[in-house]
Formats: sequence, structure tokens, C-alpha cells
Amino acid sequence: MTAPTTPSAAPAPGTELTHFDAQGQAHMVDVSAKASTHRVAVAEGRISMEPATIALIQSGTAKKGDVLGIARIAGIQGAKKTSDLIPLCHPIALTRVAVEFEVDATASTVGCRATAECTGQTGVEMEALSAVSIALLTIYDMCKAVDRGMTISGVRLMEKRGGKSGHFVASD
Repeated sequence: MTAPTTPSAAPAPGTELTHFDAQGQAHMVDVSAKASTHRVAVAEGRISMEPATIALIQSGTAKKGDVLGIARIAGIQGAKKTSDLIPLCHPIALTRVAVEFEVDATASTVGCRATAECTGQTGVEMEALSAVSIALLTIYDMCKAVDRGMTISGVRLMEKRGGKSGHFVASD
């Protein structure tokens, strides 16, 4: 595997990959000069499954227990462990993580939305995305005995506030 090559033309401002130094080597971004601000990130995703699996989740009769309750705790734990899982993420002192689910029996999906917050020098986008991913993977794990065909999709950042780059809201 080779290091990324340097493009011949300079990229537009704000489009540089920040996790590489001038020699193309991966590094953790230095955030020491950044101001501490209140930062919020919201991510979402969904898991699709068979109607019978949704019915099990809604009835609370899944063999492993309260699927959404366990997935909520797993999502919160996933946000807290993000820097252990993603090598160049900074450890962040989270001040709040919320994980919410929306069951759509008609579409046979469970939607997940996670909000992560901190006051710090770097954002919490990865923590919100990790929370959603881990929560959805936990639903898969708890229901795989009855439905191995579940599909996780649409995991993405919906909103981010705070920091130098400002406010971001996903389109549609």
C-alpha cells in the first residue's frame, strides 16, 4: 500500500484532507490552537427487516430481550468509544449522547437518530455516526437468529453545529 500522492494542482480551500501531513503521512490533527466551543452533531440511519422481525421488536418478545433498549445503550457506548475504534479521532469528553428509534412497521424499518454534544476543540460528528452504526449493528445482532437478511443503510451526518467550519445541515 502506498501513501497518497500529492495532486499537481492545489485543492480549493477547505477541501484538503486534514489527516495527512505535507509528506502524505497519516497523523492526528493538531487542535491545540482551536477555541473550545459547544459542538453538536446529529446522525441517522436505518435497518430494514422482515415484517415478522419488526413485530418481535415491537412486542418485546425477542429471545435476547428489549432490542431497542439494549441498542440505545450500545449506541451511547459506541459514541463514547469512537476514538478507540477510529484511529485518528481525538478522545472527546462528551457532555450528552441521545439515541432515538422510530419503528415503521409499514416499511419494516427501524430508524435511528443520534445526537452527540461536547464543549471542546473538535467536533462530535464521528461520535454521532458511531452511535447510529453501533445501535443498528446491535439490532442486527439481537435479531439475526430470526432474520439474517436485515440491511443497514442511510447512515449519514444530518447536522453539525459549532466550531470554525460553522453550521452544516444535510440536504433532504
